[in-house]
Amino acid sequence: MSAEALTIVSLGAGVQSSTMALMAAAGELTPMPVAAIFADTNAEPDGVYRQLDYLATVLPFPIHRVTAGNLTDQILAATRGEQRMDARPPFFVGSGGMLLRQCTLDFKIVPIQKKIRELIGLKPGQRGPRQPVVTQWIGISVDEAHRMKPSRLAYVRNEWPLIDRRMTRHDCLRWLAAHGHPLPPKSACVYCPYTDDSRWRAMKATDLAAWDTAVRVDEAIRNGVKDRTTGASLSPAAWYVHRSLTPLADVDLTTDTDHGQGLLWGNECEGMCGV
Repeated sequence: MSAEALTIVSLGAGVQSSTMALMAAAGELTPMPVAAIFADTNAEPDGVYRQLDYLATVLPFPIHRVTAGNLTDQILAATRGEQRMDARPPFFVGSGGMLLRQCTLDFKIVPIQKKIRELIGLKPGQRGPRQPVVTQWIGISVDEAHRMKPSRLAYVRNEWPLIDRRMTRHDCLRWLAAHGHPLPPKSACVYCPYTDDSRWRAMKATDLAAWDTAVRVDEAIRNGVKDRTTGASLSPAAWYVHRSLTPLADVDLTTDTDHGQGLLWGNECEGMCGV
């Protein structure tokens, strides 16, 4: 494909990005995208993959599924000392705070950027244009406007059609229902530390496979990652998936302290996850 103006949908298969893609299919957003790109961590709940399969049947443009590998496998291998964990999620640290987040860059942003380069005909190592030749639509609604960030590439311009239309997440849900589309699940890795208790409760009650994976990862990271030579822990403090610094399997989730899917700790995932 030649390097001319293209519109690409950054597709997380959650509520907002699904709405954005379907609005384009209905002619309510223009121009028509040439493609959607879904960056797969291989750690999403099954509902996200079902949503992707559904979208593939109704969108008039292709969905490209790209991946940097299996994030769960990489995390577990690092906790066994078999490899480094460069693509680290921002797990909570027992001594306070969270790990520096790298998973979004490595597993979401970079794979999408590689696919965009391919779509505009750039070869590996070839310098891209100095002016935008790609418009990337990102599904952020007005209630999450703090997640808007410019593109890191000179030849890609980020746009937020839902922001332009002043649509909230609830507006998206209403639009989907009014047009007869299924309501998508939350798009996020099943052990994402930005998960609130309402989603943990729902996962435990309705998706035991996802819950079991989250518990397994939480238990595996307790002593951090291990040195590949000595097998010794490289972390001075324990790591946790849950902000309470309690093993996920033991967290009391019966108190309804968090409400709604849209609130994910402010700076969640640089606008690339959870949409």
